[in-house]
Amino acid sequence: MNCRQISPIGVEYRQSLRGPSTDPCGTPNPRILSSDVADPIHLLFNVLPILVDISIAIVFFVSAFNYLFGLIVFFSIVTYMALSMIITEWRTKYRRDMNRLDNEKNAKAVDALLNFETVKYYGAADFEKGQYMEAINKYQKAEFVSILSLHLLNLVQNIVIACGMVTGTLLCGWGVVYGLKGLHLTVGDYVLFGTYINQLYGPIHWLGNYYRMIQAAFIDMENMFDLFGVTQEVKDIEGAQPLEITNGEIEFKNVSFHYDSRKPILKNVSFCVPPGETYALVGHSGSGKSTIVRLLFRLYDVMEGCILIDGKDISQVQQESLRKSIGVVPQDIVMFNNNIKYNIRYGRVTATDEEVEKAAEAADIHDRILTFPQKYETLVGERGLKLSGGEKQRVAIARTLLKSPAVVLLDEATSALDTKTERNIQSSLLRVCEGRTTLVVAHRLSTIIHAHQILVMEEGTVVERGSHMELLDLGGIYADMWQQQLTSKETALDPETTDQ
Repeated sequence: MNCRQISPIGVEYRQSLRGPSTDPCGTPNPRILSSDVADPIHLLFNVLPILVDISIAIVFFVSAFNYLFGLIVFFSIVTYMALSMIITEWRTKYRRDMNRLDNEKNAKAVDALLNFETVKYYGAADFEKGQYMEAINKYQKAEFVSILSLHLLNLVQNIVIACGMVTGTLLCGWGVVYGLKGLHLTVGDYVLFGTYINQLYGPIHWLGNYYRMIQAAFIDMENMFDLFGVTQEVKDIEGAQPLEITNGEIEFKNVSFHYDSRKPILKNVSFCVPPGETYALVGHSGSGKSTIVRLLFRLYDVMEGCILIDGKDISQVQQESLRKSIGVVPQDIVMFNNNIKYNIRYGRVTATDEEVEKAAEAADIHDRILTFPQKYETLVGERGLKLSGGEKQRVAIARTLLKSPAVVLLDEATSALDTKTERNIQSSLLRVCEGRTTLVVAHRLSTIIHAHQILVMEEGTVVERGSHMELLDLGGIYADMWQQQLTSKETALDPETTDQ
């Protein structure tokens, strides 16, 4: 048995291990390279010649030998291809399961590594290890079943080929000894038949494996096809123009929004922030404050109403231009696993080192950075885990200062800072907000008493609005929140309460 005849056996197994595409003789076999699967030229110069070769072989055996030889070759090829297609279709579910479990295994590993601090906090390293080992075992079982089904496919293919070979060889031998209906074959005819049929089955093997490879490629690309099927939630309308902010007026007109239709987040919210003024959003957790910031940045589109900047509906302008005009200091700071200079410069990637340092000074973190061993070249780790919460927030503030946007959104920008640093940064924020339209989300009311107007939110609606003193005089929800925070501070500072 020559190398060509047995070359397809184990091809998929080697491919699944990402091994070299070689035949059993150890030489590269360009016919089984997966990169050729979708090449039209490859189809033209490899598949078409095989079909022509099969047709010529059938005609040759019928004319030069006997119609029985042509039938043997024809039925062998048809049976081979039919069984190959049936078994390949049958075993696709096993490869699909293997791919799904492989994705789950990788997701489990990435999730555990990204949250390694939480794993350490709760001493759950052994639990995570067990979860990962369980995912690996499931994947290995699915891989074993997939490879076993491949061997079944190869076994059936070789049985069909062997049966056709044996039947034709016995018939040819009978013709040499006894003749076939007046046709007396010679030993040379016997050798010719064996050589021809042996050379014919090699391309047939490749054709069957080519079909299997195409099926496997489509299964492997199913996740990518699923991504293509996902519709973009927020997209620019056709012909959307870039946003040009001249004044920076922000207006919410009867805005309603929900993540889940069963739980409304915002209900008919309306307010207007005049150019250059600072408005604050306060309220209990879950009242919709951060959602307003996300909608203004157009991470989501509103369900009802509209949001205007300088009289232009932000749903009608290009998202990129909108986001370039707005600077955000979020509540949850996420940083790149790079140095501090890189993370600050991300606010404006064309900024010089001097501009980066000035932004750090304005955010009251420059001196702190200089105490690090590598100063601005210090790596912050994944998601900035090597920095404290206050340091991460100051880097985010420096990033926004460097961006120098027309509109500033502060979502609990100083929530992780100590009192002294908070006061220093408040003066920096006042400078960056000077002359810019600013929307501040805050829980600590002491940080927003300077706001031109404070909007008090409750259950997705604006229930009170006014300046700090106006709301205190109103004696409503804001005054109650202010009194509660003052009481909690006095209790924390009272030595007798502390001793208790």
